[in-house]
Amino acid sequence: MIATVRLDSKLETTLSNLSEELDKNKSDIIRDAIVLYAKNFNKNKKRRILNAVKKTKDIDKNEFLDFEDTLYDGIAR
Repeated sequence: MIATVRLDSKLETTLSNLSEELDKNKSDIIRDAIVLYAKNFNKNKKRRILNAVKKTKDIDKNEFLDFEDTLYDGIAR
């Protein structure tokens, strides 16, 4: 597949500098960047899901403890 990417002058300079420094062509650098972006996106997605699960567990635990406290209101244990 052929894709066209428009870059502002700053990104174009950055890409050119990377190309020279790494001795890689610009297309390879762009492909590597897409792969890296996808890996980070999936890692961050997993982290966000795990954080949401933890938050839900914490909320459920607090609600359970609040409810449990009401069971013994005014009753000696």
